[in-house]
Amino acid sequence: MIDLSKLTTEGRNPDTMDLDRMTPLELATAMNREDAKVAGAVAEVLPQVARAIEWCAEALREGGRIVYLGAGTSGRLGVLDAVECPPTFGVEHGRVVGLIAGGPGAFMKAVEGAEDSQTLCEQDLRAIGLTKADVVIGLAASGRTPYVIHGLRFARGFGCRTVAVACNSPSAIGAEAELAIEPVVGPEALTGSTRLKAGTAQKMILNMISTGSMVSIGKAYGNMMVDLMQTNAKLKVRAENITMEATGCGREEAREALDAGGGSVKLAVATIALGCGAEEARERLERAGGRIRGVLTNR
Repeated sequence: MIDLSKLTTEGRNPDTMDLDRMTPLELATAMNREDAKVAGAVAEVLPQVARAIEWCAEALREGGRIVYLGAGTSGRLGVLDAVECPPTFGVEHGRVVGLIAGGPGAFMKAVEGAEDSQTLCEQDLRAIGLTKADVVIGLAASGRTPYVIHGLRFARGFGCRTVAVACNSPSAIGAEAELAIEPVVGPEALTGSTRLKAGTAQKMILNMISTGSMVSIGKAYGNMMVDLMQTNAKLKVRAENITMEATGCGREEAREALDAGGGSVKLAVATIALGCGAEEARERLERAGGRIRGVLTNR
């Protein structure tokens, strides 16, 4: 029998014992009060998050991938972060991968028993062609999910850098990984419902890891996205606005530069700022490792 009694995430919260008797406003207030504790818990593990960002940036620069693996809410958070990277940062699909116990269908509907498998994650990692250049990040609010434990064990033995993100400390997945990130957010407002504070903490950390690593490899200029993909009307306008903000040009000039650069914001900004053609701007960006700031600094 699994002993959950020592897991903080499974404890009863003394401040929400009467949750079922609260008015909607009281309930919302109580949950908001609990959520306010999450940022502080994440602040305690920022040095570990920074190390994960460094590893992931290095992997991306060297042709490796960021691979998330998890079950249930944790798995869905990993998949969510992975699928949002291509439109946000212009990276090709597959550079950030989200594996969820039970396969893609488990994102919408739970696959019973998948998280308890000791072999399924290894199969999933082999199926994506895991390489030693990849960073594998295991996610489990409880820190004891077998799918994640055995996935991290396999990945580490394979030669990958491994990171564990859990909301109990010390955690079983933390013991399997080279780096453990373990924000302790305390008992949930609804006992054991780790899609609440624990899920929020994991989402915050994943935001930092993916955004930080992408910024580190030149996917931002200042705090502006310069490799976003123009996949809808809103993003087309955003691309124009970023080009205008970065160069001080007007909308028509921004549109012309974006068209000349095949829709690349980064190329449009470099073309206007340098006063050169798209091809020369592309070559200079390549020499600067894709960093606009590097190009503009060395004019």
